[in-house]
Amino acid sequence: MRAERNKLLIIILATGVFGILNTEMGVIGVLPFIADHFNVSIAKAGLVVSLFALAVAISGPIMPLLFSGVNRKTTMLLVLGVFILCNVVSAATSNFTILLIARVIPALFHPVYVSMAFTVAAASVSKAEAPKAVSNIFIGVSAGMVLGVPVTSVIANSASLGMAMLFFAIVNVVVFSATLLYVPSMPVSERLSYGAQFSVLKKSITWLSIAAVILMNGAVFGVYSYLAEYLETITRMNWNAVSLMLLVYGAANIIGNILAARLLSKHAFKSVTTFPFVLGAVYIIMFFIGHLSVPMAILILLWGVLAGIGANINQYWITSAAPKAPEFANGLFLTSTNLGTTIGTTVCGLFISGIGLPYVALGGILFLILSTVSILLRTSIDNPAKPFS
Repeated sequence: MRAERNKLLIIILATGVFGILNTEMGVIGVLPFIADHFNVSIAKAGLVVSLFALAVAISGPIMPLLFSGVNRKTTMLLVLGVFILCNVVSAATSNFTILLIARVIPALFHPVYVSMAFTVAAASVSKAEAPKAVSNIFIGVSAGMVLGVPVTSVIANSASLGMAMLFFAIVNVVVFSATLLYVPSMPVSERLSYGAQFSVLKKSITWLSIAAVILMNGAVFGVYSYLAEYLETITRMNWNAVSLMLLVYGAANIIGNILAARLLSKHAFKSVTTFPFVLGAVYIIMFFIGHLSVPMAILILLWGVLAGIGANINQYWITSAAPKAPEFANGLFLTSTNLGTTIGTTVCGLFISGIGLPYVALGGILFLILSTVSILLRTSIDNPAKPFS
């Protein structure tokens, strides 16, 4: 009976994370509609994405800490309620400034729900099963990123921008209802003081873990951010083929999440230390065969699987450095990944503008080399007798 309750809880949490990531990423598919509807440039419309990500990065370590002592069911309902209200406002407003405000407010609460979802999922099962439970939450993350963009685009194209925005709210309403009806009260029995949670920042392994995650996520998203342009320009695929490749990449992410559960349960440190080398090999191959359609399609499938595994590795690497402060650690994870995405995209963009689009892979390889240094330094601290085991 308890196992069934835990399974239902994880499903609700994963769906909730899907709804929140859907709100964050789904607007990418409707940016042209936003530009037309609010009579702004496409660059200005992009603020609905960039300001959301910036708010997540800023609030990542702070908001989960503030809510770490609050009943988790109450927290879930509060955050989902904020998302519902702000999504309804986004659907109804004709003022671009109000739209931006309605995007930033829920973004501040984004880390509260997502970090808590990881923490609750891991705590609901045995320590050995925790990576599997966390990987199920990551499936919600991947689904939000994979399905959010095309589904929202289809709704906006066939109905209206307002209906696309209401789709975000509807998903959150479903999760809110399921949480209210089926999730039991979850008071926090043992709450660390703010000082005790902040104290994890005194440890060198925490900072080395943060650095590694920023660099690993920068390596993945720094290159992935330019994948569509790469496939159009270098591989010379038409837009339908590019869309299919992006969908393949996202679906492969979900496969990677499933595989990560097994890898991190049985071979955690080896998985972390091996990851940069395997992804680096993918980027090297991409550099040489990027102009060939079929090999690139196979490579994108492998790349997507690795990216799914990498997301789980990033979360594991930070939370394993601060096991006594899980909410705060998960907040640090969210901030680190968002910073990694921003820095990686910027640096890889400089590679493109400086020496050309084919060399975007070199930017990813640079990040992977630096992440390997951070990983090995932390590993030597964790196990000084066998630093690279």
